[in-house]
Amino acid sequence: MERHDRGSTGSADAGTIQPVGALSAPDVYSEVQRGAAFQEVRSRYRRFAFPAAAAFLLWYLAYVVTATAAPGLMARQVAGALNVAMLAGLAQFATTFLLTWAYARHARLHRDPAALELRWAVTLETGARPVRARGERA
Repeated sequence: MERHDRGSTGSADAGTIQPVGALSAPDVYSEVQRGAAFQEVRSRYRRFAFPAAAAFLLWYLAYVVTATAAPGLMARQVAGALNVAMLAGLAQFATTFLLTWAYARHARLHRDPAALELRWAVTLETGARPVRARGERA
């Protein structure tokens, strides 16, 4: 299998797919998991998912704690029948959709190309029949 360059990554070997030799499928998968390309895909996922999940959890907990500890603040009218609690609750929905969009965009731009390249390299190495993702065309 030929070496594939993944472009500008942290180190010289990071993001490249190295030939793994004539190994059985389980050995190939173990080797891939230890490889720089797989670790880079996992790292890209973690760099987005962990901070985003922590930020959203803090935002949600702030809403719950504020609703519990400061009911007077949450009952304050903003406009008409709209109060701070309703506005914050609607903001929870908005941030959920925003986070979903940001996650899908990040995956499409930063992880999917590397993961797809890695998947095909392993498929070629093991001689396995390629498994298509939902919605992927032949």
